[in-house]
Amino acid sequence: MELAFVDWAIMAAYFAVSLGIGVAVYRRAGKDFGSFFLGNQQMPWWLLGISMVATTFLTDTPNLVADIVRSTGTVGDWTWWAFLLTGMFTVFLYAKLWRRSGVFTDVEFYELRYSGHSTSRR
Repeated sequence: MELAFVDWAIMAAYFAVSLGIGVAVYRRAGKDFGSFFLGNQQMPWWLLGISMVATTFLTDTPNLVADIVRSTGTVGDWTWWAFLLTGMFTVFLYAKLWRRSGVFTDVEFYELRYSGHSTSRR
């Protein structure tokens, strides 16, 4: 397979945009834990929500897709439409609630949800 110029241009643009976002976010990161992971509480909620959704697509996602297609055939690809719905809920509903809760990690969020704030808060 040989890539055309337009393919290389799309890849270069993607990497340039990714690098640009990284540099812009790097400038907002401070020296403590909270400012590094939460952008010093200056990141917009929708960007944090998109980040939450993006982290669900890990290296195991191709394995999940392969298993769905193997088990149900190509009709199983419609499962991704359900993921779109839950992803939008994450961005537009849960991201605001996550920010308001004041936690940094999933574990802290679950702890808060099921047992309240611990005594060893930061």
